Amino acid sequence: MLNVVLFGAPGSGKGTQSERLIDRYGFHHISTGDVLRSHIARGTELGRVADSYISKGQLIPDDLMANILADVLDNEVDKGAKGVIFDGFPRTVAQAEALEGILQERGRKVDMVIGLETDDEELTARLLKRGIDSGRSDDNLETIRKRLEVYHNQTSPLRDYYTGQGKYRKVEGKGHPDEIFTAIASHIDSI
Repeated sequence: MLNVVLFGAPGSGKGTQSERLIDRYGFHHISTGDVLRSHIARGTELGRVADSYISKGQLIPDDLMANILADVLDNEVDKGAKGVIFDGFPRTVAQAEALEGILQERGRKVDMVIGLETDDEELTARLLKRGIDSGRSDDNLETIRKRLEVYHNQTSPLRDYYTGQGKYRKVEGKGHPDEIFTAIASHIDSI
C-alpha cells in the first residue's frame, strides 16, 4: 500500500488533485479538513474543539490530530485501497513524526511527499473565490492571511524535513489542473 502525503498551503489544489489521484490509482483519501468539518457540522465534541481553533485560522493541536488520524486509518480506510493520500496532515514536524509512528505501528511508512508550490497571491485569490463559491466561512481575507502565516511559520518546515529523507517531490501548483496532475502522476509512477 502506497502512502502519499499531499503537501501545500491552503488553496494550493490538494483537494482537486486528490480527487484525480483517487480516480487514477484507487487511493483512499484522508482529508483532515473534511474530517474536522464533518465533526463541526454534526456538532460533536471534537467539532466544537476543532472549530475553536479553525475559526481563528490556527492549527489543531498535534496530539488531537494524531488521535483522529489513527482512528480514521483503523476504522475508515478501505482495506482494498491501493494506497492512502494524506491531505492536510501532517502540518508540523511533530505531526510528521507522529504519522511515522502511527504508520510504523501498522507496518507501513510514508513513501512520498508531493509538494504543491504556489505563491501567496495566487493562493489568496483561489481561497477568496472558493469562499464565494462554497460559502465556507473560513475563506475570508483576514482568516486566509492568518492561515498563510501559520503555514509559512509552522508547516513549510516540513519541506526541509521530507527533503532530508529524500521523500519530497516539488510540483508547480500554478497552472492548469491537468498539467499539475501530469507532474504528480509522473512522480507516483516512478515508485
